[in-house]
Amino acid sequence: MTLLILGLILWWIVHTYPLVAKPSRDALVAKLGEGPYKGVYSLAILASLVLMVIGYRGAEFVNVWFPPAWGMHLTDLLMIFAVFLFGASHSKGNVKRHVRHPQLLAVIVWAASHLVVNGDLASLVLFGGLGLWAIVAIFATNASDGAWAKPAPAPRKKDLILVGITVVLYLVIGAIHGLVGPSPFPGG
Repeated sequence: MTLLILGLILWWIVHTYPLVAKPSRDALVAKLGEGPYKGVYSLAILASLVLMVIGYRGAEFVNVWFPPAWGMHLTDLLMIFAVFLFGASHSKGNVKRHVRHPQLLAVIVWAASHLVVNGDLASLVLFGGLGLWAIVAIFATNASDGAWAKPAPAPRKKDLILVGITVVLYLVIGAIHGLVGPSPFPGG
């Protein structure tokens, strides 16, 4: 559990630092250069992910609650939505006209969906910690960026492409998830 918590702390620091300490971040970029800064930043994110994965997989199982029998179905539905939102953050469609932070909202939905089916302490720490980080990041980003300027409307074709990509990506993620852990699909 210690590695999981260290990974979460590193994730929070690396992702929150540029939001709450922009002048300090800018000075560090000026000192190191944009490329080296991004390299160190990327290595720190990778280290946080490695620590979280190793820590989560190695954590002792401590039951906190019993997930409901229908939880897998709700999780599957929420995960389709999470994949859609994550894709929307990189899409040129219309979702960003209605949702200011689709990628962070995707993390919140992902975290909540995984808490529905995982009632152990390590899951509460991992998914709760990342979900809470995304909520804090939304507020910090809004405070930093100020008023929201909604993008101009985009052709509906872009939204249809996003839906198609979402379905394919969801199936691929589900298949990979089933190879490295429990299958997210009923009967899988």
